[in-house]
Amino acid sequence: MSFRKVVRQSKFRHVFGQPVKTEQCYDDIRVSRVTWDSTFCAVNPSFVAIIVEASGGGAFLVLPLHKTGRIDKSYPTVCGHTGPVLDIDWCPHNDHVIASGSEDCTVMVWQIPENGLSQPLTEPVVVLEGHSKRVGIVTWHPTARNVLLSAGCDNVVLIWNVGTAEELYRLDGLHPDLIYSVSWSRDGSRFCTACKDKSIRVIDPRRGTVVAEKERAHEGARPMRAIFLADGKIFTTGFSRMSERQLALWDTENLEEPMGMQELDSSNGALLPFYDPDTNVVYVCGKGDSSIRYFEITEEPPYIHFLNTFTSKEPQRGMGWMPKRGLDVSKCEIARFYKLHERKCEPIIMTVPRK
Repeated sequence: MSFRKVVRQSKFRHVFGQPVKTEQCYDDIRVSRVTWDSTFCAVNPSFVAIIVEASGGGAFLVLPLHKTGRIDKSYPTVCGHTGPVLDIDWCPHNDHVIASGSEDCTVMVWQIPENGLSQPLTEPVVVLEGHSKRVGIVTWHPTARNVLLSAGCDNVVLIWNVGTAEELYRLDGLHPDLIYSVSWSRDGSRFCTACKDKSIRVIDPRRGTVVAEKERAHEGARPMRAIFLADGKIFTTGFSRMSERQLALWDTENLEEPMGMQELDSSNGALLPFYDPDTNVVYVCGKGDSSIRYFEITEEPPYIHFLNTFTSKEPQRGMGWMPKRGLDVSKCEIARFYKLHERKCEPIIMTVPRK
């Protein structure tokens, strides 16, 4: 037996995570206590946005990245919603535009000033009204400008043209139950959803049809998530019948059996997957866990390879993920997370050691 079979060759086997120094954290932030499985945090190379507790409506903070340290209680927020904010997402084509979905059944799109907020922002650029129940998911199209997808607790997926504030596509009747997650494919021609009826579906929005469907992808009753990988495969997180947390990888051409499935542990927080298409590494953060596990997805079996775990002392309430444009590649940084504690946000930097 050759030595190669024992240790798999990988550039990312020694990736390690490091929290930044205390003075580079964002302190004294009252993170939202809404019981909703979203990340509560969205980051881009200019700003970090965090959903916070607000009396009488919903609000989120938008801080320039360099504004670290203690955040004043009177710091202005984005506060135009009449109900708690459930999900936020930065536009990938414009670092000053952010969308938010709320319990007040609306989606709002905001323009953030060049240097951040100097006074509370109450006037959105666009208000998108079309859902009859609260809006739990908003996600921008990865390649087309001004196209936004929203999914609500009315089990309807809407695709909007933000420039004209009109519905482009209304996908009604495809989901019999609550939608847990939506993820666009890399070119934006399709998206996949994870639904409370335990099915994952691949949907072509232009035709409004389900291209592929896998029933009972995970047997457990707790929330699942599904994300598209760069090569068109789907990575899911969910629970087994014995309430153990699972990861699985699916080939969209043949959804009969998963290509790979792994059981992690028996904790009960929903797992949030984050995917880096350049390195093919998936980071999995559980809500209420104090660890981030990462796995490499490869072409040969067993397809999902556990790399390592980053652990810290405090549990995470939510997690933000910096796009590649905002990383310091000269320091071999391959990912950066913004971990939400009860009262603060702490950046965690993932680096590949180099000689």
